[in-house]
Amino acid sequence: MNEPEAVTTPPAKEGDWDSPGHVHALVLLLITSAGIYLCLWMSAPFVPAMAWALALAVLFAPLQRRLEQRYRHPGLAATGCVIAAGILIVVPALFVADRIAGEVAKWAGTINLLVESGEWRRALDAQPGVAAAVQWIDDQFDLPEVVKGGAIWMTGVARSFVHGSFMHLIGLILTFYLFFYFLRDRSTALVSLRGMSPLAAGDMNRVFVAVGETVHATVYGTFVVAIVQGTLGGLIFWWLGLPAPILWGLVMGLLAVVPVLGAFVIWIPAAIFLFLIGAPGKALVLAIWGTVVIGGIDNVLYPLLVGSKLKIHTAIAFISIVGGLIVFGTAGLILGPVIFTATRVLLEIWRGRNAAANA
Repeated sequence: MNEPEAVTTPPAKEGDWDSPGHVHALVLLLITSAGIYLCLWMSAPFVPAMAWALALAVLFAPLQRRLEQRYRHPGLAATGCVIAAGILIVVPALFVADRIAGEVAKWAGTINLLVESGEWRRALDAQPGVAAAVQWIDDQFDLPEVVKGGAIWMTGVARSFVHGSFMHLIGLILTFYLFFYFLRDRSTALVSLRGMSPLAAGDMNRVFVAVGETVHATVYGTFVVAIVQGTLGGLIFWWLGLPAPILWGLVMGLLAVVPVLGAFVIWIPAAIFLFLIGAPGKALVLAIWGTVVIGGIDNVLYPLLVGSKLKIHTAIAFISIVGGLIVFGTAGLILGPVIFTATRVLLEIWRGRNAAANA
């Protein structure tokens, strides 16, 4: 019995878009594009966790290599890195969360008590220089109600922070879950990316190096700015005579690492407290220092540090960071600079190819 002849698709002629070869290629392209779109759609909820897991994997890759060389077991080395990262990240995060939830609720209760008892009014009346201004503000805005509303809002924020901790915990677990596999299987993943990429091996290495340098620069800039903000916050607390300046400077520094939060979570309630106990001058100094110095240093120093490390203009670094935060949320702190840097490298590769072709 003769075997049926295999049906082969005739090669497509140039310009013949009705040929079976072109039709099959177009169908394959559409199906592949649809699959990529669906994969991206399904992965969208996990983008923050993947971004932070990628950042941790880049940062801990040297430790992973050393542990692999010593123990000859990638899974064991990755587990050691995950444990080390957990100690460095989770413990301070739990400390800050506990302090914030407790102190914000306590400050809100104290402020509310000062307002209800009228003690804040007596304290401010003893300040002739501001009594008239406070009276005018009170007549215009009903200051006690505004302050009470702010205290209620602070309490609500503290409660929502505690209630939302479960979702943050899930995100943290997912981040460390992906972090483990990013470390353990990084060699396989890099080989797969090189195999799927249309770029040459040397060009792909340039992209990988640029991404790694971007992650290091972003984390470096974040921690340097956090140290500066925490130091500035602790100094102003000490100068104004507020309690535990070292502790609150440390908390402000740790909060400065979190993109959505920041040192303002601490110094704004402190300024309100100073105002209500009859120290409006100190409250004004703290508000100006917090807004201009502590808050301003973030917008100036961070892009400057990241831009100098990546050798890009400060304005471009600023746009990549702020734009990334707007588009991707907290993950944009990593994704924004990474996307800008990877795109810059790809454009340089294309420019080099065009120059070689026209030579």
